[in-house]
This record gives sequence, C-alpha cells and structure tokens, in this order.
Amino acid sequence: MINVLFAARSERWGTYEAPLKAAFEEYGLDVDLRTDFAPDEVDYIVYAPNSDVQDFTPYTRCKAVLNLWAGVEGIVGNQTLTQPLARMVDYGLTQGMVEWVTGHVLRYHLGMDLHIHGQDGEWRTYVPPLAEDRRVTILGLGELGTACGSALTTLGFPVTGWSRSQKEITGITCFSGPDGLSQALDRADILVLLLPKTPATENTLNAETLALLPDGAVVINPGRGQLIDDDALLAALDDGPVQHATLDVFRVEPLPADHPFWHHPRVTVTPHIASETRPASASRVIAENISRSEAGDPLLHLVNRDAGY
Repeated sequence: MINVLFAARSERWGTYEAPLKAAFEEYGLDVDLRTDFAPDEVDYIVYAPNSDVQDFTPYTRCKAVLNLWAGVEGIVGNQTLTQPLARMVDYGLTQGMVEWVTGHVLRYHLGMDLHIHGQDGEWRTYVPPLAEDRRVTILGLGELGTACGSALTTLGFPVTGWSRSQKEITGITCFSGPDGLSQALDRADILVLLLPKTPATENTLNAETLALLPDGAVVINPGRGQLIDDDALLAALDDGPVQHATLDVFRVEPLPADHPFWHHPRVTVTPHIASETRPASASRVIAENISRSEAGDPLLHLVNRDAGY
C-alpha cells in the first residue's frame, strides 16, 4: 500500500479526490489517499504551496513532493524541503495557455478592438497585415513558452524566443543572455511573458528594457506579475513605445480595485485565467510520477533548486 497525502486547501480535495483515485487505478497503483496521515506514514505528498504543510522535516518516509501547480516559487525556497520536488506539467494547463495566448495575439494582430468598440456608424477599412509580417517574441521557453511559440509559428507568425540558457527549437529563433534579450525585445511587435518567477526574472520588463521595444508594441503577460515593473509599464503606455497591454497576473491578487491598471484605457485586465490545472489530466501526471518512482525510474518534471524552477 502506498500512502499519499493530499496537502492543499480543503476545497481542492473535493475537486481532486475522485480524479486522483481514478488515475491511481488506471496506473495499477494500490494507494491510500488521504488528507490526514501521520507525517512518518507518508510516501508521497500531492501538494499546493498554499496548504498548511510548510515544515517537511517530519515527513521522513516521503519519497517525493508532487506539486499541483506549474509555478513552484511558493515552495522551492523552503529549507525544510529536502525531498525531490516535481512541478506540474499538465496537458490541460499547456493547452489552455496555448489557447489563451493565441487568442490575445490574434486579437491584437487583427485589430479586433477597433471593430468591437467601434460600432458608431463609421465604415473603417483597416486591413491587418498577414501573420508573416507581425513579429512575436516570447520570453521564457519552458513547456508553456515552447508550446505557445510552436502554435504561433503554425499560423505563420515569425516567432523569437528568449530563455536563460540557449535553446534550439524548430521554427523559433532562439536567444539567451543579456545581449539576446535586447535582440529579442527589438523584434517584438507582440511580446508574451512566460518566464518563471525567480530573483533573476523580477522586473525583466523595466524602464530600460521596455524602451527597447518597437513603437506600437503590445505586451501580453500570462506568466508572473513580478516580471513587470508596474510603474515603468504605465509610463511606457503613456509615453511610448507600448500601445496596449493585456495582463493576467499581478504582484497582488486579486488586483486591488484602485490599481491604475483597472482604469488605464490601454490596459486589459483578466483575472488570472490564462490557464488552469485540469484535475483529470493533472491526476494522471501525478499517478505516472508515483508509478515511475515505485518502479525505480527517474521522476518527471523535477525542479532545479538552484535555478528556482
């Protein structure tokens, strides 16, 4: 019998109990899934960083902590966590992000707002360029960034990507390092932020880097709120070069009602909905990792503690 502790907010238990049990059965695992084991009885922890479990020291038998979220910034720095930590890489989460990013890129590329908000009797004949003439840059070439970039290339957009370490991805022009960031921003008619939150990525978009964008650039951020210096973005919206921004993530969530983003005419706020872990597919990811661990195979999606993701 494998003892699996579900350590997340109580409302998540009702969402995940049945899908997890079904996934464990699908993978042929004999699992006792509960929310209330004694710490020294636990083999694996299915974990959300906002749970009550913050001290991992008593979990002496635990073989791995399996995060329910793609982001691990809420747990990776916990000094009591010595067990292997796996982040969530879920088909549903990835597909949801691809759909959201593609939708907003097309919104700006096609100039949809002009017609959605322009029902005033004036016949506007604006014709957008073809996708091949609209350059998209993605900062962050992990699972989500790569998937979004690949989807956009199939639509004909020239896609540039930037990451901490150099990548080679078919169809995407890849840059890395400080010089590479400047080159990536210089060709960003539409900029998508999908970097993880680490000390190295905080305020990646600041007054200096925003100034590198082409005039009329659009910023789309479904990554992390901390990637952007809010004041610098507001200044770039008012004085150039940024034409519009769609922001799904923020330093404080929910975004306070008096925050300038709510009231700026060239900012679209969405309430952290770009992508969500789907319980059914996420449960299969967790079951697969436990199955691998029990068979002596390496865990998938292990977090690099030094890099922070």
